[in-house]
Amino acid sequence: MQLKTYLAKDMKTALANVRAELGTDAVIIATERAKDGGVMVRIATERKTDDDVPEILQAEMGGAAWGAGPNAPALDFSARYHDGLIKRLREPAPTTTREQRRFDRAQLLGLLGRHRTPETIAHELAQAAEKSGLSDMTLALASALDKRMVAKPLALDEAAALLLIGPNGAGKSASAAKLAAHARLAGREVVLIAADASGAGAVARIDTFAEHLGAKAIVAEHSDGIVKALADARAEDALAIIDTAGFDPRNAKARTAFSALTKMNNVETIGIVSACGDAEEIGEIAQALGAGGANRIIVTGLDLTHRLGALAAAACFGPGLAYVTRSPFIAGVLETLTPLSLARTLIETGTGNADQDGAQ
Repeated sequence: MQLKTYLAKDMKTALANVRAELGTDAVIIATERAKDGGVMVRIATERKTDDDVPEILQAEMGGAAWGAGPNAPALDFSARYHDGLIKRLREPAPTTTREQRRFDRAQLLGLLGRHRTPETIAHELAQAAEKSGLSDMTLALASALDKRMVAKPLALDEAAALLLIGPNGAGKSASAAKLAAHARLAGREVVLIAADASGAGAVARIDTFAEHLGAKAIVAEHSDGIVKALADARAEDALAIIDTAGFDPRNAKARTAFSALTKMNNVETIGIVSACGDAEEIGEIAQALGAGGANRIIVTGLDLTHRLGALAAAACFGPGLAYVTRSPFIAGVLETLTPLSLARTLIETGTGNADQDGAQ
């Protein structure tokens, strides 16, 4: 794997430069605003390049970019990178400095137990890790997780509309704002649609987020209003993000009430759950969200807990892990977790290294 950095006047130009040179053989691993007002994009690629190609390719600078911090999520190219991840890590480079911890099934079960991981998934992961034959604890757990979870980040530069569903207090409105921020980073116009006008402060939050992001905010309490708002957004080539009222997706009656929304054309349903809940409950909710039409899940609240059993349950029982969040702020990163990064997070947090876990 090789790293390259691109500097450009805005994200749209940077992505065009990446695609022109590397095609789909690359993944964006970090973005940040440059001092001169442009945007800097760090790329990981499997393609070998000549030694005489400079690491930094500078495009014409100028114009403000909608910035994001380091470790910004992949906006594109992630599937190809993930496919070969575990295979590459079975043969780590000889120069790696990562401290290895030998695999021990009892220790792994104890670690997962300290995270309050549901027993069924903990024993399944421990068994799969043991069968992998890998001597390193992190890589063995990553191999086991790879059999249960799917990393599915969104291509926000291409998506037409997103419907956010999930329980009360899971962080749907904050997730809508973060998705809108990253879509703006990708050069998209955004329309935030508040479908929960009765919730305390729901409309005010959406209006505030939209104002900060330079996006349009619309209140649409009924399906007809949502359909019209979606059509208007599509005509403007804007990404529509629908924030809905909270409900328990395990409740069949409540789930049925949302079924019509999840079946709208060109609308992708995203489930939102919090890592701060009981792991058994979150696993059930994630599974129910998938059954109710969600294609991906975002797990919020990693900044509020060091027991990550709920995250593991959502990743293993949910339809696909899009992002996790570690910050309540709009500018907070939507982080993509692979089986390897989740394994590192579980092991390092579970062994007293939470302060160093950061952005693994």
